[in-house]
Amino acid sequence: MALMLGICLLWAGNIIAIKESVTAVPPLASVALRYAIMLPVCLPFVQWVAGLPADGRPPPRMALVLGSGLLLGGSFGLGALSFHLATSVSALAIAGQLGVPFSLLLAVAFAGERIQWRRTLGIVLSFAGVAILVFDPRVFDERLALLLTVLAAFLWAASTLLLRRATGIHVLNLMGWQALASLPLLVLASMVVEPGALARLPAMPLSALGWIVYSGLMSSLVGHAGMAWMLQRYPVSTITPLTLPTPLLAIVLATLWYRTPVTLPMLLGAAVTLTGVAIIALRTARKGAA
Repeated sequence: MALMLGICLLWAGNIIAIKESVTAVPPLASVALRYAIMLPVCLPFVQWVAGLPADGRPPPRMALVLGSGLLLGGSFGLGALSFHLATSVSALAIAGQLGVPFSLLLAVAFAGERIQWRRTLGIVLSFAGVAILVFDPRVFDERLALLLTVLAAFLWAASTLLLRRATGIHVLNLMGWQALASLPLLVLASMVVEPGALARLPAMPLSALGWIVYSGLMSSLVGHAGMAWMLQRYPVSTITPLTLPTPLLAIVLATLWYRTPVTLPMLLGAAVTLTGVAIIALRTARKGAA
């Protein structure tokens, strides 16, 4: 319980870390630096996932890992852009939870997953809660940022779907390949969209570097490695429900850190979305345990 609470706090605090990073550093450059910080830690664990066939094509699991890495890099990039554009990061923390229903919908469409009325209700509630946010006057003018967050959640879900088909890979090996796959794409995107941003990175404030290090090492590596360690020792039906406080903690931390007012549409949207996500997570965990 203590370890899971620590992981939830690390992930929740990443909301502030991302916003502070993209305020001081162009968003795509900040994500590229995040991966560059992660890579040296993961590199000793990186190894080819399967033997290379004679025809030279990547084996299926390796292709899944690389594809997942590219999608995840795109998700992080879009997420950073959305945080750069937005002032209400609490709303983005809520919209980011759509990755859970997106994952289920993609599993239904491409992996033959079967769902009953309870998880269907969870999907409907998740999207309805985010739709309610649009009626918040503080969020209405940030519709582009909200849309980018929704797209980032979709890419994250697609990445997760690929990883579900590539099991048994050490978490640091996996994250190393994700960094190797995404880093060139993010560097190129930054050079095109943010000319000169990479060259200005050495002059960034130390505080911004600290937030990026937090995202790369604490949230990504420690958080995900800790989660992998827990899943190896406890049933998914026990661990999954313990991750549910993360979005609530993120909203509370962001509201306190930035002193943003809490409006009725935001409270209602958060309650409806998180209820839907909880239904999906709990029912999926129970199905996996069965």
